[in-house]
Amino acid sequence: MCCDQAVHVAMTLDTAYLRGSMAAILSILQHSSCPQNILFHFIASATANHHHFRYTISRAFPALVFQIYPYDSKAVSGLISTSIRSALDCPLNYARNYLPNLLPPCLRRVVYLDSDLVLVDDMAKLAATPLGDSSVFAAPEYCNANFTSYFTPTFWSNPTLSLTFSGRKACYFNTGVMVIDLQRWRAGDYTTKIVEWMELQKRMRIYELGSLPPFLLVFAGNIAPVDHRWNQHGLGGDNYRGLCRDLHPGPTSLLHCSGKGKPWAR
Repeated sequence: MCCDQAVHVAMTLDTAYLRGSMAAILSILQHSSCPQNILFHFIASATANHHHFRYTISRAFPALVFQIYPYDSKAVSGLISTSIRSALDCPLNYARNYLPNLLPPCLRRVVYLDSDLVLVDDMAKLAATPLGDSSVFAAPEYCNANFTSYFTPTFWSNPTLSLTFSGRKACYFNTGVMVIDLQRWRAGDYTTKIVEWMELQKRMRIYELGSLPPFLLVFAGNIAPVDHRWNQHGLGGDNYRGLCRDLHPGPTSLLHCSGKGKPWAR
């Protein structure tokens, strides 16, 4: 599970999203030029039925090379603040904060993916995204989004807090697709930095939207770019009302049903 020549993919597993995870795995394998070169690292709650997950995945994909890692959510549970949607408050949503600690220390780079997406391109292309000399991870950025709306007036009215983004061209990015240099993350102790913002949020409400804002506070403006084709997100936002967000212009490599309208829930 530590081979540098392999493409390493990390995803979370839970019962509610299992159908989405299976679809994501299938799409990755179907569109890979070398599927036997892809190794999967699944994060599941320590209290979940790991035997059920292992049986389900092995039966569907007998040749798949994968490992399931237990995630003890006790530490993060006390740091989670209620957000605009209850589904965002699930402790497993915060597993990405601890990814470098959960995965083997020998692992250098991993592609993190949410469980509500489908690939229509070769995963190896995404995994090969250059991170430059210092970026911890790469993700598609959306600089036309209203960045200020992700934080409360309390945050922006506090001079000390608002200076967090001083000197940074901070843009919104979606954490559902990330190419992460695990060694740089560990060296910079970025999990601790994220947790410190979550602890502050418990004392004074500085953001509203689940697990994303702490990532923005730590990394926005300092990540490597990825073409928007690799995260056509928001496609699950209004499906219940018969509406769907338009795709970003140009080709598509990954469809992301972020939002409450998951395809398997219809």
